[in-house]
Amino acid sequence: MIYTPDLHASSKLPVYVALYEAIKRDIISGKLSPNDRLPSIRALAMNLSISTTPVETAYQQLISEGFVESRPRRGFYVAHLPDSYGKLTLQGRQFEDIGLTTSGMADPAYSYDFHMSKNDFSCFPVSIWRRLLNHTLREEYEELLYYGDPQGEAGLRKELAAYLYRFRGVVCSQEQIVIGAEQHLLMNYLAAMMRNLSQGIAVENPCYPLIPSTFQAQGYELFHVTEADKGISISRLQCTPARIVAVSPSHQFPGGRVMPFNERLELLEWAKESQAYILEDDYGGELRYHGQPVPALQGLDSTANVIYIGGFSQILAPDLCIHYMVLPEVLLEPFHDTRRRLMFELSSSRVYQRTLQRFMEQGYFEKHVRKVRNLYRKKNRKLAEALEARFRGIGEVINAEAGLHLVLKLHSSTSEQEMVDAVKPYGIRVASGTPFYAGGNPPSEQRKFIIGFGGIKSERIEEGVSRLRELWNPYL
Repeated sequence: MIYTPDLHASSKLPVYVALYEAIKRDIISGKLSPNDRLPSIRALAMNLSISTTPVETAYQQLISEGFVESRPRRGFYVAHLPDSYGKLTLQGRQFEDIGLTTSGMADPAYSYDFHMSKNDFSCFPVSIWRRLLNHTLREEYEELLYYGDPQGEAGLRKELAAYLYRFRGVVCSQEQIVIGAEQHLLMNYLAAMMRNLSQGIAVENPCYPLIPSTFQAQGYELFHVTEADKGISISRLQCTPARIVAVSPSHQFPGGRVMPFNERLELLEWAKESQAYILEDDYGGELRYHGQPVPALQGLDSTANVIYIGGFSQILAPDLCIHYMVLPEVLLEPFHDTRRRLMFELSSSRVYQRTLQRFMEQGYFEKHVRKVRNLYRKKNRKLAEALEARFRGIGEVINAEAGLHLVLKLHSSTSEQEMVDAVKPYGIRVASGTPFYAGGNPPSEQRKFIIGFGGIKSERIEEGVSRLRELWNPYL
């Protein structure tokens, strides 16, 4: 069939998100039927006059969510969906409920946008980036417009290895680094290459859902090996068949717990004794506002199999689409075997990679990190003080040490989602903490709200918190 999705309705979205939404919309509405064959990646890219990268990324997302099937040697087909799928809204409601919309800047305008993961671009070095980008295009565009190394540009990987060693204590060579357009895509590759090593993955409770949901979509069984908001239970971990565990030791999501040193050593010892693997998601590792950044788990023991995961979305900008993983040497051969079997190409823009390489080589990146950390430190402190002042005696502020959000704990008989929905009509966006817990149940009667500060202007923080307190007064 000749099929071309309509991207016009989602023109404000990043191309891969717009394409994903358009195809999903056509599947849910019935325009595409089960077993309909989709165009190949190259054919659809040609029809839409775009590169193959956003098409590949959109297809991978649709496959992971069960909307599309990849049939070996035959192509991509629409999957058979339960009737209940037809009841889904077409605007990403499942993400809105936890404060993670796919529409980004296309969201309705909020007067007080406490989104949990938006950036403040006021100090983004636009003129420097433009100059370096223009230089890259002027000097190297013919080479860069073709496929590159599937692992990423060698020069950027060299700079990244040196930076990670200096600032995060990660010990690796550039050959161990794999660069991709987004973390989800890298985790799909990882899940595919580790399928023979473990049939399950153990995770913290609560946690950010990207890694566990990606592995689940690839057929892995999920095991929660912590009590809510507490550390990894090695005894519980040993009772599972999982030989992969995903953790965020520098900043557990969303509460910000830092894994104690003795717990880190126990986890590393378990990995060595069990010939298992640790996925270290260094969420918030660079954005620590008190004391020195917590060293990465990966650098504590080079003999343990730690897979370090990071990216530039928080510290620079999501639109650059540059994420990375650092593989232990034992996984390099399985990675290349998987790469050859799947025949995947580099998903992250070579032009942006070369630009970032120059940005790092010339010292601009480390200067930018210091500037961004200082900016977010001030906004973090301002939001914490405003919340503590307005909710004193009835609430508690946690996670004031790192990242782009705080957590406000309150006692209320009203559900979190009802309280979140109650302030939306008044132009205030906050998120519920409940969806990040296993089974959607936090450990007590306390309500937890995730309140971000990255995307809101500093001068609107106090006013927004004051308004939030007024609107929530009937529920407290």
